[in-house]
Amino acid sequence: MSSLAKSREKRFTKTEWSWILYDWANSIYATNIMAAIFPTIFVSIAGEAGDLWWGYGTSIATFAVALLAPILGAVADFKGMKKKLFTVFLLLGVVFTFLIALVMNNWKLMLVGYIISRIGFSGSNLFYDSFLTDVTTDDRMDKVSSWGYAMGYIGGSTIPFVISIVVLLVLGYSNPVAQIFSIVITSVWWMVFSIPFLKNVEQTHYIERTGETSVSHIFRNIGRTASDIFRRRGLFLFVLAYFFYIDGVGTIISISTAYGTVLGLGTVGMILALLVTQIVAMPCSIWFANLAAKFTARRALIGAILIYTLICVVGFYMGFSLEPHQQAYEEALKAEYTEPLADLTDEQAIAFRDDLAKYFTDKDCQKKADEAIAKYTLPADGTSLPEARKAEMDRVILTFTNFLGSRTAEIENFRKAVSFSTILFWAMAVLVGTVQGGIQAVSRSYFGKLIPKERSNEFFGFFDIFGKFASVLGPFLYALIAGWTGRSSFGVLALILLFLIGLIIMIRGKKDFEELESA
Repeated sequence: MSSLAKSREKRFTKTEWSWILYDWANSIYATNIMAAIFPTIFVSIAGEAGDLWWGYGTSIATFAVALLAPILGAVADFKGMKKKLFTVFLLLGVVFTFLIALVMNNWKLMLVGYIISRIGFSGSNLFYDSFLTDVTTDDRMDKVSSWGYAMGYIGGSTIPFVISIVVLLVLGYSNPVAQIFSIVITSVWWMVFSIPFLKNVEQTHYIERTGETSVSHIFRNIGRTASDIFRRRGLFLFVLAYFFYIDGVGTIISISTAYGTVLGLGTVGMILALLVTQIVAMPCSIWFANLAAKFTARRALIGAILIYTLICVVGFYMGFSLEPHQQAYEEALKAEYTEPLADLTDEQAIAFRDDLAKYFTDKDCQKKADEAIAKYTLPADGTSLPEARKAEMDRVILTFTNFLGSRTAEIENFRKAVSFSTILFWAMAVLVGTVQGGIQAVSRSYFGKLIPKERSNEFFGFFDIFGKFASVLGPFLYALIAGWTGRSSFGVLALILLFLIGLIIMIRGKKDFEELESA
């Protein structure tokens, strides 16, 4: 083969590029609507129980797609159905995301819009994943799948997200125009960059429709697929390993900021660190495709699981080294601060004390202390603070000043521990970035190689179920161990168990995997 022919062979085809671009298109939904921006907007509008309703809505959408996935997969495998169903769910997601922006004064309608749009997002991804077997060959599958994740990270997860954040910062986070913009850009970006997929991607592997095609026939196909997964030992072992290690991956994604907040790390620093994760994940997703090509996909996945095990160790030590100093600091603060805050409710007094405690761990103490005082003492009508109230607040500040002078050791040790743990959080963010996209991309492509191409949607339907329900065990394990021991760091350490189970299955099942690959 000539060098020119080899060069062309390495390039992506128009179909492959169109498939890859859909990750660029829909990743903004995962960032703006599911994770970073819309949840905080919804909770602020819905009020005190906003986080609970958000949790209910997310559970309803996830559970609905998990139940529908095998049925949708069985229907989509028939000739001409996959593209139609993909389009239906794409439009469902795009349209109802846009409609959220029109009902920002009604949190109940916002919640309905979110549930339906999330069903559209998850449903379209089910068909998108299964289209991988239609757009490329087995030997290029790792590369194409990894580039999909890479473009998603640098595209939807970074560019429009940063634009949305800038608009929110310039206009104000509570500004309705800025909030609506962050939702509308999600819908428009998603639709515009989905056009190449709609134009160029077609179903090439399918099952011919026959006179027997009926509801009962569809359910027989679902039963046959489930039976095939259990009967093919290599395929069953991979799905089982995937369930455990992807649960660990999802748990780390979902608890990272909450864990950092519990430890007292700065919110802005954590958000910036997570943005670094997204940026690092782009080239590393592509790098993982090269590793899979050089060392096999199974070995690349084993390497990723080992790195995630290291991430758990770093995360554990990050908290383990900080928690004793944090506890000593809080006990000293509680012992020193006894004077009540006049005219404040108990909740306000606690919040005020916590605010000042956080401010005094910063270098610019006085300015931030003044901000806290203004937040809790300035009258709503804009008039000046009464002298009596000012004197009371001065006494509060004097109490904290005395605290600073008498508890220097506790404060200094806590500051140093926070600084060290912040460095570890950044290191962990970079480590996660090196494997987060790669482990998901290679898992998807490896599964695509092991299944019958003409029944890809049925099999990916079950694959999707394992992915959805895999986000249950990890958070429960983290909460259980953290609550039992009283230390969040031990909850993070417990997640190693999920990765070890996945690792053992991937290593011990080598023979079964190789037999299925060769078949």
